[in-house]
Amino acid sequence: MWDNRSQAYSASDRNLRQAFSELLSLKQKLGLSDVIMEKTAYIYRKAHEKKITRGRPISAFLCATLYAACRETETPRTLKEISKSSAVKIKQINKCYRILVERFDLRMPIVDPIKCISRIANKAGVSEKTKRDAVIILKEYERKATTAGKSPSVVAATAVYIATLRNNEKFTQRDVAQAAGVTEVAIRNRTNAIRTAIGSLA
Repeated sequence: MWDNRSQAYSASDRNLRQAFSELLSLKQKLGLSDVIMEKTAYIYRKAHEKKITRGRPISAFLCATLYAACRETETPRTLKEISKSSAVKIKQINKCYRILVERFDLRMPIVDPIKCISRIANKAGVSEKTKRDAVIILKEYERKATTAGKSPSVVAATAVYIATLRNNEKFTQRDVAQAAGVTEVAIRNRTNAIRTAIGSLA
């Protein structure tokens, strides 16, 4: 349907054609599901109809709608991952995302760090036992301390890193940080916090 519409030569249709062409590219790079694709297309189309996209970079606004779709469906994809895959600066995406949230009065669910563990563990290449232990560590941490306001990716990555130490797997903080798309410093700081909170399990 979108392909047929975008055969026209109006500026509006060219905008849609470029946006959805870029979305297909991001689907492959980020391993997105059809559900995410449909949700992103829906949000972008509504923003386009309300002329919210006018005067704003198509790529940045598309990335913002993609991030919103991921947040709404609790799909663990970070702004950093989307930025890296699209070559659009995080600052630009963030600006468009704030506009979306404000104009559509979006209420985004908080991403569960546990849902991030599998993706990070698989990308890093750790064992299944380490992946399971990371979940145990994270659940114990959530029981003893709050994760509110903390980056889900950082918390999940730190649990994976601590689990690799417990199982004597040769992974560095850099290995896990790269798999999670976060910094080594963030993992180092969160490692100390988790160890303080749960003691022997870490």
